[in-house]
Amino acid sequence: MQKRPKSRFLFSDRWLDRQSIVRNMEAFQDLIVIVLCLGLFAVMLIQLWGIAIALTQPLDYKHVTAKILFVLILVELFRLLMVYLQEHSISVGVAVEVTIVSLLREVVVHGALEISWVNTLAICGLLFVLGGLLVVCAKTPHMDCMSANTKFCPIVYRGGRERQNDLELQYSRQCDENQPLG
Repeated sequence: MQKRPKSRFLFSDRWLDRQSIVRNMEAFQDLIVIVLCLGLFAVMLIQLWGIAIALTQPLDYKHVTAKILFVLILVELFRLLMVYLQEHSISVGVAVEVTIVSLLREVVVHGALEISWVNTLAICGLLFVLGGLLVVCAKTPHMDCMSANTKFCPIVYRGGRERQNDLELQYSRQCDENQPLG
């Protein structure tokens, strides 16, 4: 049985070019992320205005603290979207940080004494797992860029994966050169 040549694929006249479709879809995704960033920025400004108004009235510490933590969560989400715009991949470390801050916000808002022991146990387990994931991300800081093989990776970019061993050796030599002389 013979393989059919590439020119005999469906849409062989190429009125539907895959590369241009992918480029256009990536541009459209970037546009969506930019709109999300602008929306997050607007929500942050509204929340800051709400905090300023709450500070002029008699203080409800739980309410003000919840608003401040919500702004911090929005800042982390904004940072996550910025990393996505730069590298076209989601940073696992930043996503874990957003989740940890969100969990802690819920504990602060609802009060640790008002949460049932089952929910407290579940939150502690989730925080333990997220903390372990954050430690793993901290121990492997180049995990995201090595899998994406981008130019932003601190390991010297050579344009391909075929020179992985050479890159590791060159990176280790650069680290050795930066050590103080004893």
